[in-house]
Amino acid sequence: MTMDIREAYRRALDHFGTRVHQVRAGQWRLPTACADWDVHTLVDHLVGESLWAPELLAGRTVAEVGDRFEGDLLGDDPVKAFDVAAAGAIRACEPDEVLTRTVHLSFGDVPGEEYITELFADTLIHTWDLATAIGVDDRLDPELVLVCANWFAGAEEAYRQAGVIGDRLPLPEDADPQTRLLAAWGRGGTRM
Repeated sequence: MTMDIREAYRRALDHFGTRVHQVRAGQWRLPTACADWDVHTLVDHLVGESLWAPELLAGRTVAEVGDRFEGDLLGDDPVKAFDVAAAGAIRACEPDEVLTRTVHLSFGDVPGEEYITELFADTLIHTWDLATAIGVDDRLDPELVLVCANWFAGAEEAYRQAGVIGDRLPLPEDADPQTRLLAAWGRGGTRM
């Protein structure tokens, strides 16, 4: 399946944002599928990624950005913090030339398209994490699942070796694409 990765990322941010808007006041400290992360920490992580995106896509290095995005980025209004950060990330991805720009990450330089793909995949998987933590619909967009699965087939081993995902979970033979993708990321199926 072919989809402009910028569109996939925008859609993933929209879906994550829908779940952020569903978080009730007493749910910010609920645990998530991410080890040692509660809902607040998970949303803060996505806000941080979204704030970094315009900086890195503009060619700045991690050292140049410094510690500007350290600490709690959610403040008194986590929903607004996410909405503002996500809108900035989406705007930063709009120019066509962003796909071929060099992005300076902490582990090395990558093309903008690869960086946006990594942001997209992280956002999509964390949408499931957030949905399951707060008890809302955990079904992911089937088109986005396929886009992510196609890319992740080539990246899974590197992610696992880097220790950023858990062990692949066993699956029944008739598992649907979402369950297969989540298992590859070390996460359990769906509540369907």
